[in-house]
Amino acid sequence: MPFTVTMPKLSPTMEEGTIAKWHKKEGDRVEAGEVLVEVATDKATVEYNALDEGFLRKILVGNGGHATVNQPIAIFTVKADESIEGYQPEGTMPKQAAAPTEKKEAAAAPKASAGAPTTAMQQPVFAPEPPLTHYEFAFPTGSPKKRMAASPLAKKIAQEKGLDLSSVKGSGPGGRISARDLDLAGPDLTVSFGKREMPTEMPGSFEEKAMSPMRKVIAQRLQQAKSFIPHIYVRQEIDAEPLWHAREQLKAGNLKVTFNDFVIRASALSLREHPDANSGFDSGKQAIILFKTIDISVAVTVEGGLITPIVRHADYKNLGEISLEVKELATRAKLGKLKPEEYKGGSFTISNMGMFGVTDFAAIINPPQAAILAIGGIEDCARVKNGQVVAGKRMNLILSADHRVLDGAEAAKFIKTIQKYLENPSLCLV
Repeated sequence: MPFTVTMPKLSPTMEEGTIAKWHKKEGDRVEAGEVLVEVATDKATVEYNALDEGFLRKILVGNGGHATVNQPIAIFTVKADESIEGYQPEGTMPKQAAAPTEKKEAAAAPKASAGAPTTAMQQPVFAPEPPLTHYEFAFPTGSPKKRMAASPLAKKIAQEKGLDLSSVKGSGPGGRISARDLDLAGPDLTVSFGKREMPTEMPGSFEEKAMSPMRKVIAQRLQQAKSFIPHIYVRQEIDAEPLWHAREQLKAGNLKVTFNDFVIRASALSLREHPDANSGFDSGKQAIILFKTIDISVAVTVEGGLITPIVRHADYKNLGEISLEVKELATRAKLGKLKPEEYKGGSFTISNMGMFGVTDFAAIINPPQAAILAIGGIEDCARVKNGQVVAGKRMNLILSADHRVLDGAEAAKFIKTIQKYLENPSLCLV
């Protein structure tokens, strides 16, 4: 008899998934436990094994297709020659678009959901520009010129012959230039900056790109975080020259660590000294969460978005152990092979964009955590030491903190402790 395979829920926050790759094709026999399909979730790409044996008779969602959790993605039969004609797949079907008349009625009389504020603000819906059917690509040439009083005929002749109206004095009333005055006009000297490549798209042209499950969750979580968490920002410049020399010395001993490894170690030690920064906020109970372990989430860019693998018990690990663990987690994160416990949770987050050369940036808090540290790049600068201006290096840190949990003074003390460790990097080695 036929049976249905639906989109499995492969992560705690997964609402939909994308079929990355079918490992079987229609007509194949599938044994229980065999890899059936790879699914891109909001966190990673996960292999899904068949729960029951049977024959794959029809694929309902092909490679690259999207499906919500419990939506039918394939039809199986127990025997190879069974008919599936008339069989209705079981599961939750995706919501169908409302008919035009229903849309109009809904727009005319919107209903608020239960418990939702009636004055909730929403981002305006994108409205495409009306198509331009008659448009000529025009680019200004020459230099801006003073508006000249001239007859319509004089303007037309001057444009056709390339004459400069400002080079002649008009003989008409009030100095108005007429056609007969153009005999004395000089050429219109336009400025050219070389060959121009003309555009082919009409102004306002666009195309839509579907969001991946990961990008949808990122968008939802960050919008909620920015909307509901009262962010406070504390910025601190770091004298990065000692940090630079410490890394170079370790490199000379064939010990390759990154600046980010130092930041993780310094943050872990600072969180131990300032446990209030190692906190979160429970919006449901309106209570502060005091984490008992220091588990640092490290933002890693992956295809389609980012993910935050976690260095557990970071304050108990030395610089070398942190370096090895981060490299291994980042590698598996980019392959989509992290386990849920390796990215779900954490008590504090570090986001480093120094490798892109940015001076600094302010990150959005990763709820329910109460703080996130943003790291900029190391730059050459001039510093005053012992009354002399000397060459130096600097790095900017910006701490984003939840003001419901951390006051400005507590956030300032915390980031100053991080500064102490980074400007004295030997402290990160003990």
